[in-house]
Amino acid sequence: SADPPPVQLIVQFLEQASKPSVNEQNQVQPPPDNKRNRILKLLALKVAAHLKWDLDVLEKSLSVPVLNMLLNELLCISKVPPGTKHVDVDLSSLPPTTAMAILLYNRWAIRTIVQSSFPVKQVKPGPPQLNVMNQMQQEKELTENILKVLKEQAADSILVLEGALKLNKDLYVHTIRTLDLLAMEPGMVNGETESSTAGLKISAEEIQCQVCYDLGAIYFQQGATNAAVHENAKEKFCRTKELIAKNGASSLHFTIDEERLAGYCQACGVLTSSDDDASEQATPYSEIHSCMKSGNYQDLVKIFLEDNLTLSLPVQFRQSVLRELFQKAQQGNDALDEVCFKVCVCNTVCDVLQGRTIDIQFCQLFLKPSKEKIDFLLEVCSRSISLENASEVLKRKMAAFLKNLCLGLEDLQLVFMISSHELFIKLLKDDERKLLVDQMRKRSPRINLCTKPVTSFYDIPASASVNIGQLEHQLILSVDPWRIRQILIELHGMTSERQFWMVSNKWEVPNVYGNVILGIKDNLTRDLVYILMAKGLHCCAIKDFVHAKQLFAACLELVTEFSPKLRQVMLNEMLLLDIYTHEAGPGVSGERPPSDLISRVRGYLEMRVPDIPLRQVIAEECVAFLLNWCENEYLTMQVPLPLVQTNPYVKLGQLLAATCKELPGPKESRRTAKDLWEVVVQICSVSNQHKRGNDGRVSLIKHRESTLGIMYRSELLSFIKKLREPLVLTTILSLFVKLHNVREDIVNDIAAEHISIWPSSIPNLQSVDFEAVAVTVKELVSYALTINANNHFWLIIQADIYFATNQYSAALHYYLQAGAVCSDFFNKMVPPDVYTDQVIKRMIKCCSLLNCHTQVAILCQFLREVDYKTAFKALQEQNSHDAMDSYYEYIWDVTILEYLTYLHHKRGETDKRQIAIKAIGQTELNASNPEEVLQLAAQRRKKKFLQAMAKLYF
Repeated sequence: SADPPPVQLIVQFLEQASKPSVNEQNQVQPPPDNKRNRILKLLALKVAAHLKWDLDVLEKSLSVPVLNMLLNELLCISKVPPGTKHVDVDLSSLPPTTAMAILLYNRWAIRTIVQSSFPVKQVKPGPPQLNVMNQMQQEKELTENILKVLKEQAADSILVLEGALKLNKDLYVHTIRTLDLLAMEPGMVNGETESSTAGLKISAEEIQCQVCYDLGAIYFQQGATNAAVHENAKEKFCRTKELIAKNGASSLHFTIDEERLAGYCQACGVLTSSDDDASEQATPYSEIHSCMKSGNYQDLVKIFLEDNLTLSLPVQFRQSVLRELFQKAQQGNDALDEVCFKVCVCNTVCDVLQGRTIDIQFCQLFLKPSKEKIDFLLEVCSRSISLENASEVLKRKMAAFLKNLCLGLEDLQLVFMISSHELFIKLLKDDERKLLVDQMRKRSPRINLCTKPVTSFYDIPASASVNIGQLEHQLILSVDPWRIRQILIELHGMTSERQFWMVSNKWEVPNVYGNVILGIKDNLTRDLVYILMAKGLHCCAIKDFVHAKQLFAACLELVTEFSPKLRQVMLNEMLLLDIYTHEAGPGVSGERPPSDLISRVRGYLEMRVPDIPLRQVIAEECVAFLLNWCENEYLTMQVPLPLVQTNPYVKLGQLLAATCKELPGPKESRRTAKDLWEVVVQICSVSNQHKRGNDGRVSLIKHRESTLGIMYRSELLSFIKKLREPLVLTTILSLFVKLHNVREDIVNDIAAEHISIWPSSIPNLQSVDFEAVAVTVKELVSYALTINANNHFWLIIQADIYFATNQYSAALHYYLQAGAVCSDFFNKMVPPDVYTDQVIKRMIKCCSLLNCHTQVAILCQFLREVDYKTAFKALQEQNSHDAMDSYYEYIWDVTILEYLTYLHHKRGETDKRQIAIKAIGQTELNASNPEEVLQLAAQRRKKKFLQAMAKLYF
């Protein structure tokens, strides 16, 4: 047999290296970190190196999970510091191969995000094979998890690549030779792999070209929700074109698709406007975009009318503009209904003249014709054809269209409006007109079914047959449940072989529901239920709660007649929708939910209906909802015991509610706090088979979650991020801070409110994954500050975290911010429980390590007992990075000022000595003054100093 292609070798090597093992007790264990697996990973890296790390080649042939694993291995072997955010790393200080590995990973990350936003053609399923389907489902879920992480880190990846553009130096990527050297014993390498010339050289301009192109693509994608970002995309694409013109589109390391780049540039030119653009002649595309952006729909219709003669706009572009107008109209802008009709008429007449099928949208909009609609239609027809220059073929097409329009109208007055029009008279011969008019007059009166009021979900008539592709397109776009049903009836009338719930791969229903829905025997009902639920869930996800409610209500009406199980499912989903609606609406301003909603939430938690498929997220949201609205009494006293024992979220909610209820309390509260502590410690513990590998490697996407606790750590974190009640957030945050501080090798404790209620030790320290705890603390503080950026206790925790990780400038920023928010920007005194001695000492250490020694001396005065030793030692330093003598006006301690006078005299610094003497000579610092005067003088200097510091670090 033929040898496998190189890319397939990567898949084979990594699959072999990542196979889990089974121990003697038949327990599944993670892949062992042995010599065999390390060799397999190295071989995979060598194959990628053979392909020169060309992401175009790797992305075409490798799935997202495999490529993620490969690049993580590259990061590991390139000695990227484990557990470090790439955005926090200074690329210029790293070895060239390490910097290049970080660039490759972050380029792939944003390319994957961009690629995931493109529509994917649905693959026709073959014969069902259970093992293949399970494997595909697992890969799909893994890909989604990776994409979720990449999207969360997208802002960091963009910052890393923006930083790379400033490097302006050549980098090197690993080759087979350098990988072999890295695999040797450390003593045999002789430092070659750390040198600046090891590996394949990638020039600075090559790097800039590819990074600019990738950044342009992600900015262009983000422009869908933030139009201002299109300017960034335009800038990056223009820079890419400049570099290609200089160096060519192909190089050692990459190939740019110049056609795609040209398309991006053209799109950016339409979506952005500048003085240069204004000076050029406007194109129809830019004019239409400008009209859509400004809401000038009158000119938009005029452009379409004029183009019906020139036919310069492609039909796809015309349809996309109409789709956008329909979407805006469906969002509640009723004024656009008339504009949609006019643009649709222009498109329809254009289709007629070019021999295309009339679109279903025109038929829909003409269900209720009126005099105004007929007038506009005739105007468009008249202005779209020049009778003097038009061919006979065009004239016959227009005549046939007007004739069929007359035959489809019920109202004879509207028919005579058309038949008496000048264009109609010129296009149809006398005998043709007379025959048509006679046919219309002889026609017996009929009921116009289109005007019959819709009284029930089943009373809507299906419209005429149209092309299946057009109908499927309408089915994808529509969020009107009645229209969805109508389209499905027509589709099932055309063919019985298709499964229309598979038309779009974006329609996703949870597996617990999918199994029940796909078991419905009637194909039309199955498709309708599946699509209504999928679209409703999608609307929930994008917070379009109005359309979600309509879709769910229609689905509930439908399933009520034949499936009690699905009826309960829909009631559960509507409860979740009502929770989301309240939390995103009245709940934001603090308005309590109606008692009916609280009762339904309790009813859901207590529900005991057998065989009902349940989504875990609903229970999670219900418990979070009760905690956010302080329903602690119910959670602690009234919730049924079996529910606590079976539902982990209810148990966690009960423990949190009980702990919060007893705060601030004496030792009695420690019993419930201890129970909550034990549950969280167990969640953060890892079993023996999940220990860290010998090389200390920590992958960016971890699979080390413990099954010992009531839920996974990621599930706990996801649940906490649904909480908004400050006391609940403070409680869980202080628990994790205490757990972080319990670690034996901890150097700098983190302070938190209510931290004393938690136990001070853990029996089995080795079982706790402290690295995961540290990551969780960081994520929780970041989330808490999005809820309330002015909570000084949370700001102090954030500052302590930065202090513990040696990021002193950032730590000072948050220490100062904590003081500013609770003192009206230092116009009032900072409460002593905020600026404790520990906080002041840490601020002193930050300033000292930043070489701001005068600031150190001033902060020493803030302590309850002035630390003269540290202050004097700091003032002796001559290499200070702060404003030095300009800070003397903030010193109120006479002893420190006297020492300064002595010090400058000793050094012969006359000017600085005079400044110190001037400061010491102020009357308000006289030791004979009353204590109140001295305190007021100190307070005034504290205020000015802290405000000056804030301006420096904010």
